[in-house]
Amino acid sequence: MTSAIRHLLPSRMIERSWNVVVVGAGGTGSAVLPSLARLHHAMLELGHPGGIDCTVFDDDTVSPTNVGRQGFYPNDVGEYKASLIVNRLNALMGTNWRAEARRFGPGEPLYNVDLVVGCVDTRAARCAIVSAAQPTEAYYLDCGNDTDRGQVVIGQICGKSYAQKHPERLPHVGELFPDLLDAKLDAKDETQSCSMAEALRKQSLVINQAIAVQAFNMLWTMFRTGAIPFSGVFVNLATGRTNPIPLDPAAWTRFGYEVPKKPTKKAKKSRKAALAA
Repeated sequence: MTSAIRHLLPSRMIERSWNVVVVGAGGTGSAVLPSLARLHHAMLELGHPGGIDCTVFDDDTVSPTNVGRQGFYPNDVGEYKASLIVNRLNALMGTNWRAEARRFGPGEPLYNVDLVVGCVDTRAARCAIVSAAQPTEAYYLDCGNDTDRGQVVIGQICGKSYAQKHPERLPHVGELFPDLLDAKLDAKDETQSCSMAEALRKQSLVINQAIAVQAFNMLWTMFRTGAIPFSGVFVNLATGRTNPIPLDPAAWTRFGYEVPKKPTKKAKKSRKAALAA
């Protein structure tokens, strides 16, 4: 029998700045980043010792079809998205964030990272995040969307040994929804839009902001309460509904994720005996 759990943030996120990596500065990323800067400012005003230290990865440049749908303007066409947004926020909010105008890879060294925010639209990109963050024990906040719906899911990425010792950790998006990390499915979804009108026929103008608001609420609640409020939330603009995923192993089981059982003393002794043999 399982029941809802309470997951507190580690003390380091209360005692020092949050070391955050944002992967993707396009549709959802360009909506999430200004909110992240607002959160940084609010944290400092409320006495947090460091606020947010952020690095943004994106190798894409602004195209004419991005203008109006994403956080960019006609004069931005041809410029790197990550650099544009980070430079603007640094100038407007007094932050000292960094832009990496390159693709985020699976071998990216993520030293002392507390949180990775994924604003990506391919499964291969999610796989790269999970691979890079394995040694870090970082939180992974996935912000994904389709035509008029999407999900915000937070979990913890870690190595196998940590997972075995901490069965209470939060499952990340790839564990709750394995299809979202199946890179073979990317080829079926990749479609390029030749104009803004065509892009708007494929995707709601509002969905990126709707997902960003849910991510912002998640992070704000984490800061104010010192705890993770829920595993995630589904957003459906067609029905006007949002549905949370509770912090409850029973709910995770309904998605097919089984909480690992902590090894018993007997099992540990058996393993030691096997290794010694």
